[in-house]
Amino acid sequence: MSNTSTTVAAPAQGNNRPVRAAWQAAPFTLVFVLFFLIPLGLIVMVSFWDFNEYALIPTFTVRNYVSIFEGCSALTDNGDWCVTLSTYLSTLKFSLLVWGITLVLGFAVSYFLAFHVRSAGMQTALFVLCTVPFWTSNVIRMISWVPLLGRNGLVNQSLQGIGLIDTPIEWLLFSDFSVVLAFVHLYTMFMIVPIFNSMMRIDRSLLEAARDAGASGWQTLWNVIVPLSKTGIIIGSIFVITIVMGDFVTIGVMGGQQIASVGKIIQVQTSYLQFPLAAANAVILLAVVLMIIWGLTRLVDIRKEL
Repeated sequence: MSNTSTTVAAPAQGNNRPVRAAWQAAPFTLVFVLFFLIPLGLIVMVSFWDFNEYALIPTFTVRNYVSIFEGCSALTDNGDWCVTLSTYLSTLKFSLLVWGITLVLGFAVSYFLAFHVRSAGMQTALFVLCTVPFWTSNVIRMISWVPLLGRNGLVNQSLQGIGLIDTPIEWLLFSDFSVVLAFVHLYTMFMIVPIFNSMMRIDRSLLEAARDAGASGWQTLWNVIVPLSKTGIIIGSIFVITIVMGDFVTIGVMGGQQIASVGKIIQVQTSYLQFPLAAANAVILLAVVLMIIWGLTRLVDIRKEL
């Protein structure tokens, strides 16, 4: 009799599991819908609205998208791309430069922490030391470069003092160099964290097996460590590229308001209350970033590796 009751009760317990799982996922689903899907849907909706100097007009139109790509079917009289394409190319240029530099620095720092620092306590201390700059505002960290790189800054004065240069170097500040430098300073940590996490999960016996097989240090690095760190590299790349693509504060401050970017255009359009046009630019930027993320995720199945 007891066996029969146990057999009958088991399916009932199994049927309740999907219900409990749904209730557990409900809060996260609600947060995702409220703070991601609904705002994104509103941006897409507003991008198809019309506007004038005084108000938004909630009527369907594609005028915003047409105006963004107006004149992009051919080169300008000077042989340049249109403003939109030039801006996107400039933004992609900064993203690729920052991505390459942060990848090299992040991989080197992560490799040192994971394989050359033996003490777990020292690893933690050095890792925390890498996060110290994040204890202050991004704007403060950017502004700190101004007295160093300015025309009369510490770098120029030092170079002139030792006789290496006669006149101050102009391109140290408010230039592409200063923008890339600030980006690398701000976002290298986003590359270090996932790569370091992937390296710490590598089985050390694999490295010993590679050495026993006669592999050199570079062969072990390229054939063992890099493939097993691919997940961290891809995640760090997604972080850095997506942040740089949408950043406008860093380019505005370190570029002296002279360098264009997609994020800067959106910020200017919102300041002039051109919300539908800014929303259309945001949708296009989102589409470009999603295509980049899709391309990166084709290189490794992140869900399978994590």
